Amino acid sequence: MKFAVLDLETTGNQADDEIIQVGLVIVDEFLNITDTYSSFVKPTVEIPPFITQLTGIHDEMVAEAPPVEEVLLAMIPHLADAVLVAHNVGFDAGFLNQALDKSGYMPFVGRRLDTIDLLKFLYPSLTTYQLSAVSEIFGITHDRHHQADSDALATAVLLQKCVAKLRDLPLLTLQRLASFFNPNEDLGWFIHQTLSFKEKESSLDENMHSYFRQFALQVEDWTEEEAPRQGLEAAVVLDGLEFSDYMELVRQKFREQVKNYEEREAQNQMFQEVYDALETSSHLLIEAGTGTGKSLGYLIPSLFYGVRNDRKIVVSTHTINLQEQIRERDIPLLQKTMPFEFRAAVFKGRGNYLCLRKFEGKVNLQDFIAPNEDRITAAQMIVWLGETEHGDQEELHFGNKGADFWETVSSDADSCLNRACPWFKRCFYHRAKQEANLADVIITNHSMLFTDIRADHRLLPAYEHLVVDEAHHLEEVASKHLGLQVSYFSLQHPLLRLYKDAKNGMLTTLQAKLQNEDDEYIEAWHETIDSIQPYLTEIKEGWDRLMELLYASCTSTAPADSVENMPAVLRLKPESLPEIWQEAEMLETNLHTQISRMAKTMDKLLSEIKDRLDDHSIQALVTDLNGIVKDLNRLKDDLRTFIKMEDQSTVYWIEASAQFKTKSVHLFAVPADVSGQLKKYFFDTKKSITLTSATLSVQKSFSYASEQLGLWEHEKSGRLKTVQLPSPFNYREQALVIVPRDFPGLKGQSADPHFITRLTESLAEAAVETGGRMLVLFTSYKMLRQAYDPLKELLAPFSIQVLGQGIDSGNRSKLTRRFQQNQASVLLGTSSFWEGVDIPGDALTALAIVRLPFQPPNHPLVEAKAEMLVEQKQNPFMKLSIPQAVIRFKQGFGRLVRSARDKGIVLIYDTRVIETRYGKFFLYSLPGPKIESMHVDKIVPRMREWLATEQKEEEG
Repeated sequence: MKFAVLDLETTGNQADDEIIQVGLVIVDEFLNITDTYSSFVKPTVEIPPFITQLTGIHDEMVAEAPPVEEVLLAMIPHLADAVLVAHNVGFDAGFLNQALDKSGYMPFVGRRLDTIDLLKFLYPSLTTYQLSAVSEIFGITHDRHHQADSDALATAVLLQKCVAKLRDLPLLTLQRLASFFNPNEDLGWFIHQTLSFKEKESSLDENMHSYFRQFALQVEDWTEEEAPRQGLEAAVVLDGLEFSDYMELVRQKFREQVKNYEEREAQNQMFQEVYDALETSSHLLIEAGTGTGKSLGYLIPSLFYGVRNDRKIVVSTHTINLQEQIRERDIPLLQKTMPFEFRAAVFKGRGNYLCLRKFEGKVNLQDFIAPNEDRITAAQMIVWLGETEHGDQEELHFGNKGADFWETVSSDADSCLNRACPWFKRCFYHRAKQEANLADVIITNHSMLFTDIRADHRLLPAYEHLVVDEAHHLEEVASKHLGLQVSYFSLQHPLLRLYKDAKNGMLTTLQAKLQNEDDEYIEAWHETIDSIQPYLTEIKEGWDRLMELLYASCTSTAPADSVENMPAVLRLKPESLPEIWQEAEMLETNLHTQISRMAKTMDKLLSEIKDRLDDHSIQALVTDLNGIVKDLNRLKDDLRTFIKMEDQSTVYWIEASAQFKTKSVHLFAVPADVSGQLKKYFFDTKKSITLTSATLSVQKSFSYASEQLGLWEHEKSGRLKTVQLPSPFNYREQALVIVPRDFPGLKGQSADPHFITRLTESLAEAAVETGGRMLVLFTSYKMLRQAYDPLKELLAPFSIQVLGQGIDSGNRSKLTRRFQQNQASVLLGTSSFWEGVDIPGDALTALAIVRLPFQPPNHPLVEAKAEMLVEQKQNPFMKLSIPQAVIRFKQGFGRLVRSARDKGIVLIYDTRVIETRYGKFFLYSLPGPKIESMHVDKIVPRMREWLATEQKEEEG
């Protein structure tokens, strides 16, 4: 067996486009590169500018190249008896065969392999399959992206890595993979070939996997062991130690372990403030900007206090990213530098963990709803089980249908058998829960804090000391979790799992399994299952009618100029309901009755089967079906709560988008004010809570955060301390803010053509000056789209690419990566780019803020909060709109300077910052950059001058 690894560069993607370069690398069955061939190809047409920009190949380079017929003649001997391999093999094989056919040669009809398919299941944690990005991850030298010889060589090295890993998998894993794929298809054939070689070898597992129920796993049983650190001994060691002496010990260790370690004044202050709050049982609001080292700032004092006093510390983050960063970066560092042993655990919501019992049932039955995608997902997860220690979905990168697959195999309380489950001692969720019980510090997330409250505190171990990082999101997460949300798929997914068609669905599977049992009830059970199916059809039809009705009601009120993929929003008030509401109530009543009847019938059926049959697979299926029945009952109750709208303190609304019609319908019921609940569940009951973020204050005041979070009484009584740490960066030298004072104003979310023209001209001039390296933040997707094409046109002559969120990709990580890989880029982003995007160093020199980030005043939740403030005789604009916008504005500004070496310019095109009385709230909230206003035509000369000064200082 040999592999012919091919890459082609072409004049475009269409059928009539032509090849302009070929790269071919031959790899033998021992994975050695034995030959290479590459050549430019002379096309019969000119190379389009965008291809030249992408590949660097221009007409002069191919002017003397051989025609395609000659190049193919040289390639054909290499392709004989080879497996054709490419990164997206469909593209290259298609062009190859088209060229062979046009040149009068026989087409290539051999086996094909796609390195993208191999990467998908062999490296299940990869977040990208883009060749340049994957090459970087694997450390493959690949300097000339989009040139065929370099791309083919990079793909050949990828193939070597993939095939070596496939051959190294445990025999049991390979057997599982082979069972998913048809040996008549190319990928299936290759996996079966590899398996047959493996079966002839010694089956010694050099990686020493653990084997259980025909699966190869990375983990052994978890046990209810004691923590490695004996609490008493550590407490004795620390008992006579003052906090200042402890900190000196830690710093000494840091100097030994961390290269170029430097103390930071702000971080030192944070150590002391967090420790004081814990020691005095008080709450702390502490704003710590980028570069402070927040995570270590609270972990180091918390661990000292917690271990010495034998108290658990819970740390909560908003994003899973930060949770993982603490797990992967901060905890290992602290385990090297703390003067005592400690145990840390990451604990997430249950749905983040794989249920091995469900997964076993699904893959044994090959219960694949989307056959092609589900096979790849199942294969991914089989390989992953041999690698994962946590069973956490965050480690997996799914394809399109992967999230649907995960939903059917994730852990959940309703279908958990606990100690009766054969997988109990391997269970990832119970392992994580046990680790949390033994840990000194538990890293969780805001969602989990509120899920724990709703579960009567049965999830997290008891705790009295809490640190909340990314605390500016706490109120928003509380609203989401203390309210309810129902979508079209909330009912659709469980119904499809119950019964999809005559061959698929859990009820169909149950009937098939009952055929093999010998029980007098079998016939009656079959009849009952048959009687349930009409219920499912009725429920589905009733649900579709209700969703259609709510969709029509919601979108009929949307403004005519609304953007097609932005959701329409309809707030519902009991005193002024839409005309259709009576019909909606009637449909909900019918659904309530039908779901109740069906659930009752299923409860009785499942109870009988559970009591009378011992077969393990039937018992497991009954457990999962019981879980779905509970889901349906919960949904039925949530729908009733929404339709009745009886709670006056709750805001009710519908969202839907014209793009996905009925399937996009979401129903929300959210408390208008959660400060009372936060006070009740957290600040009144916990001994000490530290809340930290880079953006908690507005114009140096914490009053907005204090009111929103329910801390006002604790502030009055002196139990809350607020601290704004000094910035570790010299913003006066590192950042210049420019406001064009003669820029046109704007009203509403969209912009008039004059504004867009002025904006794109100014952005283009600035981008040319900085050579790209610019992030532009919009507050509306509509305006982003209005600016995209004109800006692209203006920058094309300068070879600066424009990347638009939702246009070039909807994936924030992919766009950010593309932006960093090509510095001559301008990236246009909306909401998700205002925070959480980290682009340090030279990749970002300019940040443009098009508009101040005020929330739409007509959003139901904003509207309801404003109404409450009016009732209290307060000004909603000053008390709500401005503080929210300032915090968002500070988040946006924070994208520019991410390290002490970063320098850059911020352009603010919203002249309200200098023309209105409230503008000062925005500018005064920034951490001290140089702020200048000038006419538009002065911006570029000023940028040039400032950047030149900075460069001289660096050189000097």
